[in-house]
Amino acid sequence: MSLFLGSGRVSAKLCHASGSRLYTTVDVMRSNKTPRELRPAPDQQLYGRKKINHEPAYLKLAQFELGLNKMIGKISQCLSREGSIIVVWMLSTGCLIEQLSEEKYECMVCCDVIRLMAPVWSCQSCFHVFHLNCIKKWARSPASQADAEGWRCPACQNVALKHPTSYTCFCGKVTNPEWQRSEIPHSCGDMCGKKRSGLDCNHPCNILCHPGPCPQCPAFVTKSCICGKTSQPMRCGQGAALQCNQSCGCTLNCAEHSCVKVCHSGPCPPCQLQVKQVCYCGVTTRDVLCGTDKEGFDGSGHFSCQKICGKMLSCEAHCCQRVCHRGLCQPCPRSPSLVKMCPCGQTQLSKLLEFGYSERKSCSDPIPSCGKTCNKPLACGSSDTIHLCEKLCHEGVCGPCSLNSTVRCRCGSKTKFTPLTLVSVSDELVFTCERRCNKKRSCGRHKCGELCCVTMEHKCPLICGYKLNCGLHRCQEPCHKGNCEPCWQSSFDELTCHCGLSVLYPPVPCGTKPPECKSLCTRRHECEHPVFHNCHSEEKCPPCTYLTQKWCMGKHEQRSNIPCHLQDISCGLVCNKTLPCDMHRCRRICHRGDCLSDGRCQQPCMLPRPDCSHPCSAPCHTGSSCPLSPCTVAVECGCGRRKETVVCPEAASSYQRYAAIAMASKLSDMQLGETMDIAPLLTKKERKQARLECDQECATLERNRRLAEALQIDPSSDPFNIRSTSVYSDSLKDDARKDLKFVTEIEEEIRNLVDLANKGKQSKRSHCFPPMNREHRKVIHDLAEVYCVESVSYDSEPKRNVVITAQKGKSACPNCSLTSLIERETTMRAPPPIAHIKQHSSQYVSSVNMAKDEPVIDYFDVQD
Repeated sequence: MSLFLGSGRVSAKLCHASGSRLYTTVDVMRSNKTPRELRPAPDQQLYGRKKINHEPAYLKLAQFELGLNKMIGKISQCLSREGSIIVVWMLSTGCLIEQLSEEKYECMVCCDVIRLMAPVWSCQSCFHVFHLNCIKKWARSPASQADAEGWRCPACQNVALKHPTSYTCFCGKVTNPEWQRSEIPHSCGDMCGKKRSGLDCNHPCNILCHPGPCPQCPAFVTKSCICGKTSQPMRCGQGAALQCNQSCGCTLNCAEHSCVKVCHSGPCPPCQLQVKQVCYCGVTTRDVLCGTDKEGFDGSGHFSCQKICGKMLSCEAHCCQRVCHRGLCQPCPRSPSLVKMCPCGQTQLSKLLEFGYSERKSCSDPIPSCGKTCNKPLACGSSDTIHLCEKLCHEGVCGPCSLNSTVRCRCGSKTKFTPLTLVSVSDELVFTCERRCNKKRSCGRHKCGELCCVTMEHKCPLICGYKLNCGLHRCQEPCHKGNCEPCWQSSFDELTCHCGLSVLYPPVPCGTKPPECKSLCTRRHECEHPVFHNCHSEEKCPPCTYLTQKWCMGKHEQRSNIPCHLQDISCGLVCNKTLPCDMHRCRRICHRGDCLSDGRCQQPCMLPRPDCSHPCSAPCHTGSSCPLSPCTVAVECGCGRRKETVVCPEAASSYQRYAAIAMASKLSDMQLGETMDIAPLLTKKERKQARLECDQECATLERNRRLAEALQIDPSSDPFNIRSTSVYSDSLKDDARKDLKFVTEIEEEIRNLVDLANKGKQSKRSHCFPPMNREHRKVIHDLAEVYCVESVSYDSEPKRNVVITAQKGKSACPNCSLTSLIERETTMRAPPPIAHIKQHSSQYVSSVNMAKDEPVIDYFDVQD
């Protein structure tokens, strides 16, 4: 609890109120006056032990409030004289003591209450209390093992090396402490004496043995500020460093200037003044921070410009060829005192003097040559073959080499022949070929692709860029193998469902979906029906499934038990609305929108033609006369087997033939004196009924019908195999002729399925054909219709296939299969009989053939 009195702040925390003792800690801090301790009340003692009464292990709330009011009164008096005072009454420790005293504290391992006399163990990091046996089992279990040595606390995950073995008090001085009613449970009752948590506090804890952390040290010590210029009394162990308002004044790294920052911790920053420095040779200057390269100063410069020095040497004839350097230049390398050998290094100059060579007096004199071959190794040589200079002993650079060599590329895959006269350094002996590296990079996805690659690891320089598991961010790591790491971004805002009842507290990993909520959805819905779905994170609510009554799209009838979300409902009846032409009605099934999609009626005109009285049959042409087009009618024979579409005049002539035949059939009756009514044959109405003549097949069918009727045979059984050949359409026969093997396999599968359905116990049997093209699927559909089998196509191209279903009692196999019918048609027929001609003599036959017509063939004369 926190109390604010006047201008000061008093923070009071309950430490412990149990038994007959009251333990308190009073901390006093002043900002600008000498500290002093707050005087205790007559019935209290600071940092000590004193009995108040001998009541049980709890205090009445009224007594506690009375004592607290007395202390607040004394604090307010002190605040009026001394300033700000902070009183810390340890609430966390007090709650822990209260729960242990009232046996309300639970062990985190076994979730059982810790009894007053039960052995316990307390963590020194989080101060949680556990049963001793429970923490022993936990420390030995695999779940508690840390990555390094030791075991983890089940509460704070702090790693401890030593396993708990014995039951000690909270301060650790007494083993197996005895429980006393007037003492804190599991404490020894003596002074705690543990080291406090302050960094530089050496005062031990001076309150009684207690659970939880030790209170902050109340002692005051005099501490100096960071720079050491001022000192001030402050709380012992206080973590905040004392800082004054004066400048530091310490010498900076340049040893010339002082630090101007206000009293600070850590080393002083480098000097920020800009100075101009000169290189060792005195040619180049630069602007840097004061103190830069202070150790490199040699009296004239601070740094090397990496250029040729160029200073005149002591010989006053040559210049220094070394890179800009510290100190004085070295002596001239051509000085007679330094040069002792000839240019090739094979002969000493002292021996050459014996052969009459003049002695060198200065560095400008030429170095005598020994006359031998130079034999210095050239740059074109390699580890296997060394090329030597073939010139006579000379000064200067050797070369060029007069030999030729095979030069290999860096990766070693290609070589080329190169004259060594063009090679001046050894690096030119290796070239880069045009071969691209095809090895996989370290990511395993990309190829190297580098020209003449000599890299061994082939690290991929690309960024991964794959979407992370959150679906919002992409992987920014270098291209790698395996799965990407989880998204490291997190939100520190609470993630709630739409209604706010379910909450996920931060940190929330990126991509986490809102928590699932069991409450009903509270969003605003389009309808007013009851809501049956739970709260959801999607923007759109599920469709309303409440059953209602709705009119169909054509307003033909009102349908019941229709889900609320369904808008367009068809009753299945014909629309029958009058079209704009006012002559026809809509033939479509109940639909939405206009009856005519393109705005024009396409139904045939029913107006009679003026010449033949047949309907016009042209597309609807309201407002204009019927077009002049030939009239076609459908005619059939008397038995109805033959059907054809002919032009109207041909139909009229056909009817005339029919009328003539009818009158001829009645001619015999007319000869006997009977009369015949020819009016029906001459009326305009009868003239329309043109008919075809029945052919031989019609006569055959009529004869078979009469024979079956006489023999009392059921015509549906097809006793004469009439329908066996007529059930197959001409297009199906054509397809079978193109691919007879495929049709044979399909027909065999359908026949087996029909037999299995009719003989088995199940009412339906299905078979799924593999995916195939449109022509093959059409053949299956046509054959399924012949076998009375249902066929449905599924999936989309190119995976579209056909599933057939045979029903028991409905599906049946025809008497003649399509395969046998095609084979019978394609089988060669027997040749006709050979014509036999009576022969007499060859001369007579030849004369007869020349004089007369062809002889008559007698097919029934089989004489030899």
